[in-house]
Amino acid sequence: TSHMNVRFFIAAEPGKEPLWWFGGGFDLTPYYGFEEDCVHWHRTAKAACDPFGAGVHARYKKWCDEYFFIKHRDEPRGVGGLFFDDVNDGGFARCFAFMQSVGDHYLPAYLPLVQRRKDTPYGERERDFQLYRRGRYVEFNLVYDRGTLFGLQSGGRTESILMSLPPLVSWRYDWRPEPGTPEARLYEVFLKPRDWV
Repeated sequence: TSHMNVRFFIAAEPGKEPLWWFGGGFDLTPYYGFEEDCVHWHRTAKAACDPFGAGVHARYKKWCDEYFFIKHRDEPRGVGGLFFDDVNDGGFARCFAFMQSVGDHYLPAYLPLVQRRKDTPYGERERDFQLYRRGRYVEFNLVYDRGTLFGLQSGGRTESILMSLPPLVSWRYDWRPEPGTPEARLYEVFLKPRDWV
């Protein structure tokens, strides 16, 4: 599963300079990990940031790792990517160019993964694990996601807000993957923040 958005906010009051900022990013939540996919994902995210400064990628990767962390489970939602908010330094043109770069790099980051994995065989075991991991996605969105919480708490359209959630999920009480399985490897290797570049 992957998530991507870029957004622009402007707040204006008569007689005052408007306040504006950008936010967004993209992140990857695999059910089964592949190192080459993670390396490609993060290299492409870095390429989106590199024209805007040496430390930009590291800053927004770290923010992504911290933001998409499920505290009550003590685990990340996925393998990360980019996350940022309140971006307005360097002027509007520079910030807008950065948003365009992030948007322009998303499909080159994601489509090669889909093309590589689209014919991967799966059965009931893999489907069950997918539904279980989707539960983590739902937990994050309903407990921590700022946009979801804002929408629900401000009286937004509930149906529209919840449309980002997967239609089917499952939970298992105190479930742990069997050692040596691909499911265990996801936790041991991939759900640990690291420098994939």
